[in-house]
Amino acid sequence: MDNRKLKIIEILNSQSKPIKGSDLAEEFNVTRQVIVQDIALLRAEGENIIATNRGYIIPKNNNRLSGKIVCQHNTYEEIQDELNTIVDFGGVVKDVMVDHPIYGELRTSLEISNRKDVIDFIEDLVESQAEPLSSLTDGVHIHTVEFENEEMFENIKKALDKKNYLTK
Repeated sequence: MDNRKLKIIEILNSQSKPIKGSDLAEEFNVTRQVIVQDIALLRAEGENIIATNRGYIIPKNNNRLSGKIVCQHNTYEEIQDELNTIVDFGGVVKDVMVDHPIYGELRTSLEISNRKDVIDFIEDLVESQAEPLSSLTDGVHIHTVEFENEEMFENIKKALDKKNYLTK
C-alpha cells in the first residue's frame, strides 16, 4: 500500500465525521478523482470505507444496537421531520434503502446523527435538485438506525408512528 493510501486510512480512522473527497484531494495536492480511485483500491484491499453524501468515513465499533424502520412520506419537509425525530430521540440514521422493482435493493449510507447533519442533508438535496431515493418507491423506504438501548428504539418508533411516517 502506498504512502497516500496509508495516510488516507490514518485520516479516516482519526475522524468521527465523514471527510469530503475534495478535502482529501486538497490535503494530498491531487484531484478528487485520484482520491476516488484510492478509495476504490482501499475497499478492494478490504478496508471498510463508506461513502456518504457528506464524504468518506470508516465506521467505529461503538457497541450500539441497530434496527430497521420502514417509513413512507413524500416531501422534503417530511424527510427533514422524520430525520429530526430520529436524531432527537438519540438515534443515528446509518442508511436509507429502497426495494426497487427492477434493480432490487438500492442502499446509500447517510450517517446522520444530529440536526446539523439533517440540515446539511436537506440542503444538499435542494441544491442538487436530486430526488430522494424514496421517490423511486412512492415514498416507501427503510432506515437502519443505531441506538443505545431498546427503550430508545421504541421511543423513536412511537414518535414516528404518531406522525404517521411508519408503514403498517
